[in-house]
Amino acid sequence: MTADGKIQLMEICGTHTMSIAKSGIRSMLPEGVELVSGPGCPVCVTPSNYIDQILKLSMRPDVIITTYGDMVRVPGSSRGDNLRRRMADGAQVRVVFSPTDAIKIAQENPDKQVVFLGVGFETTAPGTAAAVGDAAALDIDNFTILPMLKTCEPVLRTLAVQPDFCIDGFLCPGHVAVIIGSDGFSFLADEYHLPGVVAGFEAEGILKAVAMLLKQLKEGRAEIENEYTRAVATEGNPLAKAMIDKYLKPIDTVWRGLGEIPKSGLGIKDGFAKFDAVKRFELEFGPEETPTACRCGDVIKGKLHPDGCPLFGKVCTPEDPVGPCMVSSEGACAAAWKYRSI
Repeated sequence: MTADGKIQLMEICGTHTMSIAKSGIRSMLPEGVELVSGPGCPVCVTPSNYIDQILKLSMRPDVIITTYGDMVRVPGSSRGDNLRRRMADGAQVRVVFSPTDAIKIAQENPDKQVVFLGVGFETTAPGTAAAVGDAAALDIDNFTILPMLKTCEPVLRTLAVQPDFCIDGFLCPGHVAVIIGSDGFSFLADEYHLPGVVAGFEAEGILKAVAMLLKQLKEGRAEIENEYTRAVATEGNPLAKAMIDKYLKPIDTVWRGLGEIPKSGLGIKDGFAKFDAVKRFELEFGPEETPTACRCGDVIKGKLHPDGCPLFGKVCTPEDPVGPCMVSSEGACAAAWKYRSI
């Protein structure tokens, strides 16, 4: 609870962030209840030093970068320097819908090194893991993955122990819970006495989840409940989890605005190191990021609403973004800008 007695609930999924903004849900909440955005956008939490290495790699004539669409506009350390701009300078960048598309591009271009940017949370991790298995089965020598996958539990633990933490409950991401199950968030209630509700993505489901959270708080309970029962099982998807365990491993990784969090990422297991772009190209990541007036880090931590950033809507817009929260289709700043009149 905030110093002025307001109840704060955090959504930790970029799709929730966009749906909440689009539906005008914040305007429907009872007085004294606030929804704030957390680190639920995988593009937004990717640090600039990773983007810098991607940009450098993209200018190699023997490399084709394959990526989900949002990543082409994320700036590195220098404003305006992104994959889209590098494409104009001759970089070979292909937008794909899955890592399977990237493997096909590698097969069609045997004289090129094809690098897939493996960004996402547990939702996209099974597909990335499966791509490692497929590449190994096909014995492809010109395909690698730059692993940038993040996992939810470590970052939520990091937030929960911060001295200025004032979140009263969580809207847990339905997409992630499809993979890890509603039990994947049980630590919030068991260890931190924080309630959570796994929610779907329609406005009705989100509002129901908010009501369930407020009921728990009123009754003094802290449980993990599941509003998204039509898609989420208690134990999650065992096949997807087995795929992740077979090809990926927990690694320490850096989050924009939060720094390095131990075992909060997923890297490629040693037995499949030939498909790891970090090892293939001997990538070295410099300092996390250069401080700027951009407040994406505070937005990601739920400490600041996007319009509290001095750059929002002035220097930073979707047409000319400064930070990743304005770039991604799931970013809190992009959502706040797009639906600012609702």
